[in-house]
Amino acid sequence: MGSDTTLPQWASEPCIMGIDEAGRGPVLGPMVYGCLYCARSYEKTLSSLNFADSKTLKEEKREELFANLKADESIGWAVDIIDPRELSAKMLKKNKINLNEISHDSAIGLVTKVLNMGVLLTEVYVDTVGDTEKYRTKLSERFPGVNFVVAKKADSLYPVVSGASIAAKVTRDRALREWVLDETAEDLHKNFGSGYPGDPDTKAWLQHHKHSVFGFPTLVRFSWGTCTPYFKDIAEVLWESMDDDGSSSSNGKRQLKLSSFGVTTSKRKIEEIESNGKGRCKFFLARKLEQVTHF
Repeated sequence: MGSDTTLPQWASEPCIMGIDEAGRGPVLGPMVYGCLYCARSYEKTLSSLNFADSKTLKEEKREELFANLKADESIGWAVDIIDPRELSAKMLKKNKINLNEISHDSAIGLVTKVLNMGVLLTEVYVDTVGDTEKYRTKLSERFPGVNFVVAKKADSLYPVVSGASIAAKVTRDRALREWVLDETAEDLHKNFGSGYPGDPDTKAWLQHHKHSVFGFPTLVRFSWGTCTPYFKDIAEVLWESMDDDGSSSSNGKRQLKLSSFGVTTSKRKIEEIESNGKGRCKFFLARKLEQVTHF
């Protein structure tokens, strides 16, 4: 999603870009990375467009500035919308990808996209995630022909980052407003407040929409620690442990519990469950199915 893919004439001049995100902290909805780019010769004009850190602006003002941004033929922009299911899946997979890495990958993807369009990027300003110098080094090594300026509060310091912040924030706000819940329960609603963990409306929505077996609706980043307290009464899922020969263990049943769908509370190692085939479902044992780790 972004500006027209037709390359404008000014894109062959040295260009600058700003990158910022919206929705890093909420437990609901997507995280959105946005970028804005323009010719360096347009930088002074960009400073007069009243772009500012989107968090300091009211919604009506953000919408107005975003409309101006889209209508300006001397500006290009793009966004990367990262679905809450993707965020949780990456953070809970065996080889976990943390939020900082996901953020870095999104920023790298935006730079790659704009460069591949043929835009002559010479300098990119980025709102930092994690250690500033390590992030700058990572980006510089990936794109040696581009100068990177990585700074805290970059959305307040550089108008090109402020514009990216507005594109990201408006896109996320619209995504939440227009979100269509995949689930079909009759009592579902969208009065979830800001989506931030401390918001009373968000807390009430999470409490009302939890399910003891299926967890939360897909709008929820279920890997967030915020979700853990809501599963104190979750339904336990039990499997009968089998001996190596496929028969029940001698003491009758040794139950293995999976009582926290999508919640990072269990610290049990995979080896404790799968060593010697114990703790494995009868379906896999009967078919002699084994986990493949090397291809």
